Amino acid sequence: MNENLEALRDALPGLTEGVTITLQLTLGGALVAFLVSVVLGLLSISPVAPLRWLSTVVVEFFRGTSLVVQLFWLYYVMPLFGVSWDAVLTGIIALGLNYGAYGAEVVRGSINAVDKGQWEGATALNMSPATRMRRIIWPQAWALMLSGYNNLLVMLIKGTAVALFISLPDLGYQIDELRIDTSTIFAFSIGLVIYYLIALVFSQGLRFLEKRARRRLGLPIRGSHASAGVSL
Repeated sequence: MNENLEALRDALPGLTEGVTITLQLTLGGALVAFLVSVVLGLLSISPVAPLRWLSTVVVEFFRGTSLVVQLFWLYYVMPLFGVSWDAVLTGIIALGLNYGAYGAEVVRGSINAVDKGQWEGATALNMSPATRMRRIIWPQAWALMLSGYNNLLVMLIKGTAVALFISLPDLGYQIDELRIDTSTIFAFSIGLVIYYLIALVFSQGLRFLEKRARRRLGLPIRGSHASAGVSL
């Protein structure tokens, strides 16, 4: 046990680098995924049919093909056409496109879930489509999206491990290196704990945003034990 702890101490600089790269992939991938999901989600409800078709094709392509193959294509095939990025940026783009396609369905479903009366009321007030979306529909849909985004973010964090396939020394890579100097059980147990803590922090952050968004709309807070029908 002491030998494992000594090896862990020696591996701390590498683990720190691995966590840093994993966080870069997580934050960058999440930002790209959010932007992609919003664009594709809005296009999917566009009154212009070709834009809806384009959104459907892009979403189904990235949802229907492997993230690993997409990563390989960006990193190994695109340079053959004269387009290349460093490994971290490639990982961010691959994660962003893949999870952004899933996020587009979250955006579309959340917008469509807004009560039809809200749409009709905004139309009755003679709001333009852009103003109606910005002031009436989007704030309500946003509160609904955050739960779905939370799940996707946790999946994205776990998905950063594919960076190992393009030789990025991320957390997964560093854990495998630790395994060589310690034991399989010890190294991968450390990996489980670190990945769990990263996911927990990001997940709780989105839960906070969800509660805040619902509170601003006067909606009940999920998970609350308070009951409006109980008198004290």
